[in-house]
Amino acid sequence: MDRRSFLYSALLSGGTLLNLRIFPQFYSEFNAGDTGFFRVLEKDSRWWLLTPQGEPFFSIGINHIDPASLRYPENIHIWKQKYDGSTIKWLKKSVRTNLNKWGFNTVGWEQEVTVRNWRHSRSFTVDEYQALDMPYCHMLPFTESHQWEQHTRHFDFFSPGWVEWCDYVARSHCAELSEDPNLIGYFYSDCPTWIHKRPLNEWRGPIFDPEQLQSESGRKELSRLATQYYRTTHDAIKRYDPNHLIFGDRYEANAPIAEEVVQAALPYVDILSFQDFRDPVTHLGDWYNKTGKPVLLADAAKMKWQTEPGEFTRNNGEWYTEILLQLFENPGCIGFHLCGAYQRNKARRYGLLDEYENPDEKNVDLITAANQKIRQLMEEQFGQ
Repeated sequence: MDRRSFLYSALLSGGTLLNLRIFPQFYSEFNAGDTGFFRVLEKDSRWWLLTPQGEPFFSIGINHIDPASLRYPENIHIWKQKYDGSTIKWLKKSVRTNLNKWGFNTVGWEQEVTVRNWRHSRSFTVDEYQALDMPYCHMLPFTESHQWEQHTRHFDFFSPGWVEWCDYVARSHCAELSEDPNLIGYFYSDCPTWIHKRPLNEWRGPIFDPEQLQSESGRKELSRLATQYYRTTHDAIKRYDPNHLIFGDRYEANAPIAEEVVQAALPYVDILSFQDFRDPVTHLGDWYNKTGKPVLLADAAKMKWQTEPGEFTRNNGEWYTEILLQLFENPGCIGFHLCGAYQRNKARRYGLLDEYENPDEKNVDLITAANQKIRQLMEEQFGQ
């Protein structure tokens, strides 16, 4: 039996949660000059996130956390009676408690689908992040170029308005988050349509015409455009927040990705981020080998997508287990954020909790065991 099969078998037979301690090998060697914020470090040909305390950290996150799922007419009594109608109390009593119990150590992206083929819910406020009191990532709304977004035209990245907008976004988001040690870093657009499109947004087309990539001049133009985009966003962030990491765009790994775009991003992001619901282990391995940059699986799951109204689907805990363990073996991968959601709503129609806060016990148990196993492996590797 190979190591991967052994780990998977051992995991399914039950794991033990071992709390992370400060790992002395890392702490003594790399804590000097620490900034007090999350950072990335390469050691022995392996990339890690480091916590503000200098501890190695593999980000195990969940995405899509929206309290509106508890405000339907049939379940709003839970919201009122249990949480006094307070998002702060819900974050403390429900979200933080369950994420810790399930072995997640990061909120990957809290925004959730509100109505199908429409925009996501709002981001958390600073007060809400503080109530949550755990590591998190924050998405900056520089562009609405997401492959699922059908309403917004593309920015002209060379216009003065683009530069002004980026500065505004950084002022309104980054300035007040800049001193938060729980913030890991910033995402930009979710699955931006640099050179691809979807039927819903065919009217606007991709950011850059892929036909132009057939010529050298076209490839140079895309490099120029992408460099302007990543340089402007990076510089706007760093004016107001020099402390936190930049994850950049979350590329759709199963859509065309132009090499020119990724190469333009490399000087201006700390980590390459991907969404991948098909073959994340292969794709993240390929991108790490190609660029040498640390990589994050920022959004992924296995479930039935094409559900009918009233039909609900479940996250696949066995798939999650297999992918998480394999990603942990990738020396460039610094984490995996599950496409949750935390609690299902009637638009997305899936979640680890149902509308009455009942957990999907089978899959939650598998996911919990997988998360615990990663913590155990890290403890064995770095603990005393």
